Amino acid sequence: MANHKSALKRIRRNEAVRLRNKYQHKTTRNAIKKLRAEESKKDAEALFPSVVSMIDRLAKRNIIHDNKAANLKSKLAKHVAAL
Repeated sequence: MANHKSALKRIRRNEAVRLRNKYQHKTTRNAIKKLRAEESKKDAEALFPSVVSMIDRLAKRNIIHDNKAANLKSKLAKHVAAL
């Protein structure tokens, strides 16, 4: 167990940050699945900017790697264009 007050605080904070990151990552993954399942081009184009925004936010906060974000956005853009 931690011996210092600062270490105890760090443990509490790390858990809170981990849960926030997990929530944001899971929400984004669900949005990506929803976009990939979309059949209508009009609906997909409406959903695309918000999904890209979520992906960019994850990359900015280092929850996912920048290259992974770029690959996801590229594949989603190709999917939407192909509808």
